[in-house]
Amino acid sequence: MSGADVLPYRLVATDLDGTLLRPDHTVSARTRDALTAATAAGAAHIVVTGRTVPVARHILDDLGYEGLAVCGQGAQLYHAGEHRLLTSVTLDRQVALLALEKIEAEIGPLFLAAARDGLDGEVLFGEGYRMDHDGMSLVPFTEPAELWSQPISKLYIQHAELGDDALADAARTAAGGLVGVTMAGTGLVELLPLGLTKATGLSMAARRLGMTADDAIAFGDMPNDIAMFGWAKHAVAMANAHQDLKAVADEITASNTDDGIAVVLERLFPAAAASR
Repeated sequence: MSGADVLPYRLVATDLDGTLLRPDHTVSARTRDALTAATAAGAAHIVVTGRTVPVARHILDDLGYEGLAVCGQGAQLYHAGEHRLLTSVTLDRQVALLALEKIEAEIGPLFLAAARDGLDGEVLFGEGYRMDHDGMSLVPFTEPAELWSQPISKLYIQHAELGDDALADAARTAAGGLVGVTMAGTGLVELLPLGLTKATGLSMAARRLGMTADDAIAFGDMPNDIAMFGWAKHAVAMANAHQDLKAVADEITASNTDDGIAVVLERLFPAAAASR
């Protein structure tokens, strides 16, 4: 490869919801073509999502995606083409219980849900928790002991009065020394293993491909993408992104409904622009 042909980025990391996916959970032909052109030029595409594998798998299958996917906010590395869970990190249940006690001591009762670990892990949800049924295998629970009976990837918390940003801030203040706290979308404040982020999962996936942060461009839309933006050489927020993410982005592109990923890739990869 000549100097003129050196790729601007060898790794393209994209969040799913609000970034790669349009509101109807599809990817436009333009964005597909841009990603195809980038990978044909030699770049790798890695999906990096807050969704756990059981919740992401049907989306990835529908997209025909067969590469590595970082799932569960970095907790799981999944080979989509082989339908195989390569690595998985779980949330210590005793630590999580202590964290919940500390948070509730400050702001009152929480509504809870939990993602069980594994390729087919169910999502347990308690009374009062508002759950999006999209692609999730949902199991209601009534006894608290059910929540802790099996390994879990993460906890979801909601509050009767506090909005997502305020709840995330309160949880971080009360229990940030015990668990990671992130906001992944509307109604999705999550408690994770301490230190776990999309960046840790993406760095693991990149190492498997012989790549580093200097090779990476990342696209996202929510605060759970902040760590990934800090890791990647170039960070691109969608026009529809949360303000906290826009504040740390290197660039802001068009929205997920207006082919924001394609807009950038067509500029960086000439073949992507030529395919339009």
